[in-house]
Amino acid sequence: MRQKLARVLGGVAIGALVFSGAACKADSGSEAGGGKAACDLKIGFFGALTGDAAGLGIHMRNGAKLAIDQYNKDNKDCQVKLEEYDSQGDPAKAAPLAQQAVGDAKVVAMNGPAFSGESEVADPIFDAASLPTISPSATRPSLSTKGWKVFHRGVGNDTSQGPAAGRYIKNVLKAEKVYVVDDQSAYGAGLADEVKKVIGTPAGYDKIQVKQTNFSAVVTKIVGSGATALFFGGYYTEAGLLLKQLKGAGWNGTMVAGDGVNDANFIKVAGQQVAEGTILTCPCAPATKAKGSFVTDYKTAFNADPGTYADVSYDITKIMLEGIKAGKTSRADLNSFISSYSGTGAATGVTYKFESNGELDPAQVLVWAFKVNAGQVVPDIEIPKS
Repeated sequence: MRQKLARVLGGVAIGALVFSGAACKADSGSEAGGGKAACDLKIGFFGALTGDAAGLGIHMRNGAKLAIDQYNKDNKDCQVKLEEYDSQGDPAKAAPLAQQAVGDAKVVAMNGPAFSGESEVADPIFDAASLPTISPSATRPSLSTKGWKVFHRGVGNDTSQGPAAGRYIKNVLKAEKVYVVDDQSAYGAGLADEVKKVIGTPAGYDKIQVKQTNFSAVVTKIVGSGATALFFGGYYTEAGLLLKQLKGAGWNGTMVAGDGVNDANFIKVAGQQVAEGTILTCPCAPATKAKGSFVTDYKTAFNADPGTYADVSYDITKIMLEGIKAGKTSRADLNSFISSYSGTGAATGVTYKFESNGELDPAQVLVWAFKVNAGQVVPDIEIPKS
């Protein structure tokens, strides 16, 4: 096992060394990392494009694609390509995909990984190869504690989202009995833990599994607990199935869940009538109310409204492109550019400025509650910070 790991890490290190001289030159003959951008470089997107979590990943991919397509329209002689890495949101698929990405010398930055579990697996590989990353959505707090020099997060983490969800349950729903369930993922369990810190001792606590479909045992416990609110930490497929079975058992409470459920596919899984009234949080503002021409441009390009984190993904991709345009076309130079960046996102209006551990400046973090209403996920309120 150790010898195999050494071979893998050795390959990564060699790939990183080879890359330093591999960036393509512009027509002017300028060197990569010089005053003009190199051409034929790639920005990766790492997230779920197929599978149960694809509804979340596709909107983020689209945000990145829109930014790159617009850049290429304005820079016809020096193009950048979007390279897609479909993880299906599965940590087990993350390592080979990350190794594939770092082995491609033209990939100079990564949008993602989109989910926390896959980030824990892929980010050490990216760090070893000095490949800079900005995640539009991976919110597990511990990701910024690993010492990864390439890690950046374009949203607040669960130490902002979890307590905000807890405050909504206490102050808005005024629920006295709250049941908590998580899916045992790095994201879901961490978010549930943060909620419990705010609500106090829950009426009950259970764990389910990703891809589980029968929730009869936990449904019986929730109904029997007398809870009027349920917080669910996990993703939209399991959330939808659980709520559908709960309502079928006669439970009339309100489900509250995090950004992993904040997608229109949740309504498809649960059914419109069942999903009605569900509260979904996000450390982001509504993408459908983004600034500038983003919403119109997105709808024109993809014939759909932008979903959760599409605007964040667009903005962080533009940061990478701004660095490439400035001639920061080696991985190391682009990572330095991102780490020291300070600027306002065209779509979100957020000031993107990263702390030394890669976290977004806390002053820029906000958390919104959304509500399922008439078959749509619509903005409810920005949750106060205290």
